[in-house]
Amino acid sequence: MGMKRRLVGVAGLVSFAALGLMLSGQAPQPAEPAAKAPILPRPDPKEIPLPVIKTDMKPLPGVDQLPNRPEMPDVMTLNNGQKVKTAKQWDQRREEMKRTLDWYALGEAPPPPGNVKGTELHSELVLDGKYKYRLVHLTFGPNSSLSLDVGIFAPVDNNHVPTVISIGGSPYGATPLPRLAQGANQGRNEDALLVTGSAAPGAGGFGGGRAPGAGAPGGAGNAAGGGAARAAGGPAGPGGAGAAAGGPGGAGARRCGGFGTPCTPEQTAETNQAIQHGYAYVVFNNTDCGEDTTLRLADGSWAYRTTRFFPAYPNYDWGLLRAWAWGASRVVDYLETDASVDHSKFIITGVSRTGKAALVAGAYDDRIAVVAPVASSGGGTPAYRYSGSVPDRGGKEGLTEMVRKYPNWYSDHLHQFWGQPDKLPFDEHWLIALCAPRPMIALEGTRDQNVNQNGVYHSLVAAKPAYDFLHVDNKIGISFADRMHGEVQGDWDAMFAFADEFLMGKPTTLTFDQYPPGMGPNAK
Repeated sequence: MGMKRRLVGVAGLVSFAALGLMLSGQAPQPAEPAAKAPILPRPDPKEIPLPVIKTDMKPLPGVDQLPNRPEMPDVMTLNNGQKVKTAKQWDQRREEMKRTLDWYALGEAPPPPGNVKGTELHSELVLDGKYKYRLVHLTFGPNSSLSLDVGIFAPVDNNHVPTVISIGGSPYGATPLPRLAQGANQGRNEDALLVTGSAAPGAGGFGGGRAPGAGAPGGAGNAAGGGAARAAGGPAGPGGAGAAAGGPGGAGARRCGGFGTPCTPEQTAETNQAIQHGYAYVVFNNTDCGEDTTLRLADGSWAYRTTRFFPAYPNYDWGLLRAWAWGASRVVDYLETDASVDHSKFIITGVSRTGKAALVAGAYDDRIAVVAPVASSGGGTPAYRYSGSVPDRGGKEGLTEMVRKYPNWYSDHLHQFWGQPDKLPFDEHWLIALCAPRPMIALEGTRDQNVNQNGVYHSLVAAKPAYDFLHVDNKIGISFADRMHGEVQGDWDAMFAFADEFLMGKPTTLTFDQYPPGMGPNAK
């Protein structure tokens, strides 16, 4: 990779509680507290197992049946050992990779329901009539029993601009939904499978506060990852419910009327980065698709499977990342019927956990034109084989760390690889390769405390053969902003320049192949 590009970014993030940063539109996001005890090299035998979910998938070998393979599994080699040489073989390989990821990494999601319909609940003109905001209530699924509120900002006189779809913010005017409680040790960097039940009132993880709400299995309702913030439109935990229609995970919008008070559509339009750049902007709350909680019921099952999308599909074992991505695809279903946006220029993005979901959505949905995960961390862009402290791969979030503290985000089959990433028959570069030939950019931070930059480098290197095969080697990119975990102006700048180049044909002075000193190809 070349070394031409200058770094883009602004001042980094300092503290999750720093109100000044919140008001500036930056999204400070902390690392979880350090574990009180060392992480074991293998799962604790006292873990409470999850009940088996039977699906239609053919079982694949378990960890004890798989060989050690320290090398990154090749995206261009079919399961039968043949090298991909034709477009038909590449299509076959893509399906093989998806099925492997379904079983081991993400869980199997339902097929598209085919019946997405939207009802406009509210609309108003903003920015002196240049944009229109609409709150649209989507229905879909078996007997149209599922729903999702979506906020859409679109230019009034130009439906040819790209549309940024943001996973993680609650649209203005959306009806707050009842929330499950958090898991007993959620957000504490502990093994979530050692406990059942809910956290004590006032404990909580990211976002701190707990809110009364409609009860659910396990006790008092809670906006997982952010206390009452979702209903109020205020800031929440990493990638969780954010400011009303502000930006991925709440970044890019000012907090209006005091802490926890949502912006009006006009206030959002005045500050939102995508809108100010001239793009359309669409936002939905990922926790309206699947509740971000590690709460477990008495039988050990996940409580999140009792609400939102999950009861309608009991024979699917999808984790939360796949559910959030599936929700993004339902938004795309609706947008394809909407005359106010260009159906060929959808950009998917999110921050931290919703950055992971954005990458998953881009990998599985070819209608998404640009994939732009921000600070996606473990389970996102960094390779598992080159991340984590157990075993030591340079630290930060790796496989063991993720299946230990957030196993609810993944397939239940991923947990067996605790401490053994070299036995994985895949790695995270497969998600990136599945985006090809569409443009994909990893938006990372030079000081991100959760992301192993060497892991990101190895993912991009291992995914690049797919882009090379399709003769679009310039469409796989990376950008580093000067920040800790979260999102800052430099991330937006890089995403817009990348999208302008590939969706609008606009030249840019930036290139997207440079790593900071000491990272990636510059590591000593």
